Amino acid sequence: MHSEKASAGLRLAAWGGLLFLHFPILIIFLYAFNTEDAAFSFPPKGFTLKWIDVAFTRPDVLEAIKLSLQVACLATLIALVLGTLASAALYRRSFFGKESISLVLILPIALPGIITGIALLSAFKTLGIEPGVFTIVVGHATFCVVIVYNNVIARLRRTSQSLIEASMDLGADGWQTFRYIVLPNLGSALLAGGMLAFALSFDEIIVTTFTAGHERTLPIWLLNQLSRPRDVPVTNVVAMLVMLVTMLPILGAYYLTRGGDSVAGGGK
Repeated sequence: MHSEKASAGLRLAAWGGLLFLHFPILIIFLYAFNTEDAAFSFPPKGFTLKWIDVAFTRPDVLEAIKLSLQVACLATLIALVLGTLASAALYRRSFFGKESISLVLILPIALPGIITGIALLSAFKTLGIEPGVFTIVVGHATFCVVIVYNNVIARLRRTSQSLIEASMDLGADGWQTFRYIVLPNLGSALLAGGMLAFALSFDEIIVTTFTAGHERTLPIWLLNQLSRPRDVPVTNVVAMLVMLVTMLPILGAYYLTRGGDSVAGGGK
């Protein structure tokens, strides 16, 4: 009988891989609290919260945070509505072109961001729509829909059809069945999908670069800061904020969907 416990070498390799992946992130966290305003002076001279105060008193940082939150919330809302409707339409019935529709829904997340960005910019220019907040939200929603769709359709496939049939047999109409049977079963999948969509939208930069026009979201602000070495401590603080805002929803979504029998969107 084989032991299910991993060998010491395998565990060491796993921890080494995690360290390799997250070491640059740890460096940013470290230098966000460095007392020196030099770009990178190793070892750090001391610990300070000064740069957090400086970052959150700068109008350009606050405007970028406000715009990123606004875009992420709107894109997530659109994704929740469209992703849920699309999954409800596709999870049970078989019809001609169903697989093609599923492929088209998933395609935006599979395509390179630069292709999606160029395509969206061309479409907006053709329609005479100037880049701005609206175009950023639409651009983000195109790939956020996929996240919600995948979570919700997986949960719908795991929902017992007998519950829905029993509700209808007891006299409930379609809305009552959806409200009291389907929606409670979708709760954690919708929450997880929304959290992942929000995190994905908040730190998106490639599609945003093509659709933002003169608007500056937080990732674009960070990109522009690369040419300003004197602002490195503030840039580190803002980068740390972006990582926290995106990491926490992802961890929350993981805990909501764990234990789902290896099915995305599953969960208790």
